[in-house]
Amino acid sequence: MSRQLYCLAQFLPKAGKEKEVFRLLQALEPNTLREDGCISYRVTRLVSNPNADGQSFPIVFNEIWRDEAAFNAHCQRKEIVEFFAKYCEAEDGLIEQWNVCVYSDEPEDYDAPVFA
Repeated sequence: MSRQLYCLAQFLPKAGKEKEVFRLLQALEPNTLREDGCISYRVTRLVSNPNADGQSFPIVFNEIWRDEAAFNAHCQRKEIVEFFAKYCEAEDGLIEQWNVCVYSDEPEDYDAPVFA
């Protein structure tokens, strides 16, 4: 187990904007990969597969961060803040919906004291 933080950032582009949004997200990769604490940061697109037929947004960032502090620092970078403001939050943005979640590989109450 680790203190690593795993992030899945899912994006639903507006109709006809899938390729453009994918390219915009790919453009965030180089600078982010240079961030202290970034272990992995890769944008992916949904593909059809008979063994994996679940529901998801069509574009997903798969991220691994050294710890929560590194992830939080990433979220405050100007490039990231401006991306969300321009493409997600703005009325004329290219992204209809987004969903960013973080996960831990540590069980709840990991290393918690045990009381008899």
